[in-house]
Amino acid sequence: IELISGDPVAGIDRAAKTVTSRSGRAISYDKLMIATGSDPFIIPVPGKDLPGVVTFRDLDDVEKMLAAADLGGNAVVIGGGLLGLEAAHGLSLRGMQVTVLHLMPTLMERQLDEAAGWLLKTALEGRGQTILTGADTAEIVGDGKVEAVRLKDGTEIPADIVVMAVGIRPNVALAKEAGLAVGRGIQVDDDMVTSDADILAVGECVEHDGNVYGLVAPLWEMCRSLADGLVAQPNGYRGSVTSTKLKVSGIDVFSAGDFSGGEGCEDIVLRDATRGVYKRVIVKDNKIVGAVLYGDTADGN
Repeated sequence: IELISGDPVAGIDRAAKTVTSRSGRAISYDKLMIATGSDPFIIPVPGKDLPGVVTFRDLDDVEKMLAAADLGGNAVVIGGGLLGLEAAHGLSLRGMQVTVLHLMPTLMERQLDEAAGWLLKTALEGRGQTILTGADTAEIVGDGKVEAVRLKDGTEIPADIVVMAVGIRPNVALAKEAGLAVGRGIQVDDDMVTSDADILAVGECVEHDGNVYGLVAPLWEMCRSLADGLVAQPNGYRGSVTSTKLKVSGIDVFSAGDFSGGEGCEDIVLRDATRGVYKRVIVKDNKIVGAVLYGDTADGN
């Protein structure tokens, strides 16, 4: 395996079957795999380009956050999903005053139902963080550097650093430029082949059957299907049922399937307030269709 780093790919020539890098290096291929992942989404608000506004995606971002934390002061994290809460926890541990702004009514609404989201909010507030839900950012204020975040209701929160963790978007620029079929992500079939028979794609950059996954687990399943397809033993990818098991600031959380409930669904709920445990299983037609475990995730698997 030859690894070339620090020299990003500038273009793909499908007719000549070559990949050209920024420095002008051209490499030919028989099969090409694109695994460009995703890019952090930046909210298009005034002040988003001020020094002190960072995303939370790679080690460079972490270095910036560590440098800011060394100076102390106020940190505002925009986004109360998994990444945002991890960033908030890290900055809080390093002595910053942290405020989390989340647009939705409950934290981590993709992984947690309302009750578990509320428990998480209460636990994080107990650790000294300020959590504002239903908070819509209007602008980032500052002269030459970040000084505050202003919400649409006029509230202003002082900030020495602003971390944007509002979500990710499939990185499809290269594929689009090369003329591959792109929807929300690079479109692939069950063997992870794109609209060009010699180009494959996996991971957060792909769209399979209308689905885009922003998690690592589906990637392993995609890679197995891709490898089987390449050696002519197709074992097609059929999509992933995602389950998430994580520690948010030391609190165990697990969720899987569809926990929205509704018509024809039965809810089985266990609440143990003293232990800080909440478990909810959603059953439909005698099958488990979703689950949320908070505080004790031993039964997750």
